[in-house]
Amino acid sequence: MSVHDLTERDVYDSEHRDFAESVAAFLRKQVTPRVAEFENAGMVPREIYRTAGELGMAGLQIPEEYGGGGQAGFLFNCVVTEQVAYERATLGSLRVHTDVVTPYLLSLATSEQRRRWLPGMASGELMTSIAMTESAAGSDLAGIKTSLERKGENWVLNGAKTFITGGAQSDLIVVVARSQAARERRDGLTLAVVESSMNGFVRGAPLEKLGLKAQDTTELFFDQVVIPPENILGEPGRAFEYLSAHLAQERLSIAVNSQAQAVAAHRITCDYVRDRRVFGAILGSFQNTKFVLAELAARIAAGQALVDRAMLRHEHGRLTLAEAAAVKLYCTELHGHVVDACLQLHGGYGYTWEQDICRMYADARVARIYGGTSEVMKGIIARTLDLVER
Repeated sequence: MSVHDLTERDVYDSEHRDFAESVAAFLRKQVTPRVAEFENAGMVPREIYRTAGELGMAGLQIPEEYGGGGQAGFLFNCVVTEQVAYERATLGSLRVHTDVVTPYLLSLATSEQRRRWLPGMASGELMTSIAMTESAAGSDLAGIKTSLERKGENWVLNGAKTFITGGAQSDLIVVVARSQAARERRDGLTLAVVESSMNGFVRGAPLEKLGLKAQDTTELFFDQVVIPPENILGEPGRAFEYLSAHLAQERLSIAVNSQAQAVAAHRITCDYVRDRRVFGAILGSFQNTKFVLAELAARIAAGQALVDRAMLRHEHGRLTLAEAAAVKLYCTELHGHVVDACLQLHGGYGYTWEQDICRMYADARVARIYGGTSEVMKGIIARTLDLVER
C-alpha cells in the first residue's frame, strides 16, 4: 500500500484528487526542478505566486466574485500542502498567505477592504503576511509591545516584529499591535494592515535559518507609520479574540504539512534502501532496516488517521482548540522522529544537502516551534484534563 495515495483516504473525493493531480503537475514542471535556485535566492520568485494564482491555488477560499475559488472549506488548501510535500517542492510563504492570513480578511474585512485586497490576493499579485511575533513576545502574544496610537482620524504604528514568514515580499502585512492600555493583558490589541509602500515601514535583512531556506523570513520595522482608519481590520481592541478564532486552522495547517512531510520522507527512504547496497547486500534486506521502516509506517498511519479526522471536523466547524493542539503536537513530533530515523538509514549521504532527506531534516525542526511550541500545545491539552481543582 502507498501511504500517500489519496484514493485510500475517505477525507477526499474525486474533485480533490483531480485537483491534486493538477497541482502535482505544476510542481513537477515549474517548482521542484528549481528548488535549489529558490533556496539560494532565499525566496520563491513572484512569478511562481502569480502562476499559482492563475491555477487557483492562491485564493482557494476567496469568493468567486473577487476572482477566488469560492471554497467554503479547507480541504483544497490541504491538497496543496500535501502535494508540495510529496513532490519535495516548496512554495515559500504561500501557505501563510492562504491558510493563515486569508481567513482574517474573509472574516473581518469590510466590503471596501474586500474590493481593495481580495482580487490581488486571489491572483497572487498581492502577497500577504501576518506580523505577530516580537523579540519578547512569541507564544505569549499578550506581551506584544508594538504600539498603535490614535492621532486624529488616523493611527500611528511604532515597533518591530521578527520571524515574519513572507516578510521580504509581502505587499500587505497584518500587524498585531497594542492600541490601548488594558487591565487584562489580552485586551487592547488591534489588527492594522500595513501596505508595503507606506512611509516608515522598513524590512530587515533576511534571517539566516537552519531550514526552510526558500521561505523568506525577516524582521519588520515600523517608525511612525500612519495607518488610515480604512486599514484597521475588525474592531480596535479585539485582536486577541480574532487571533484565537483562527488558531485551530493555523495549527491544523502545520499538522497537515508535518504529516505529509513524514509520508514523503518515508517514501524516499524506502526507495533509497531498495537500491543501496552495503556489505554486499541490499540495505532494505537487513532486519534493522525493515523494522525501522515498519515501525515508522505504523506511526505514520496513526498520524494520518488523526489528521484526517481533524480535517473533517474542521470542515464541519467542530475542530476545537484542544483538538487542533493535539493534532499539531502529535504530527510535528512524528515529523521530527521520522526524518531523523530516515536520515540515519541514508547514512553519510543523508547528511549532504544534495539528498532530499537532508533538507527535509533541517526543515522539520521548526514545526515544533512555530504556530505554538510543543510545550504550549501540551499546556492547552492539559487544561482539558481537569488535573487541578477549580
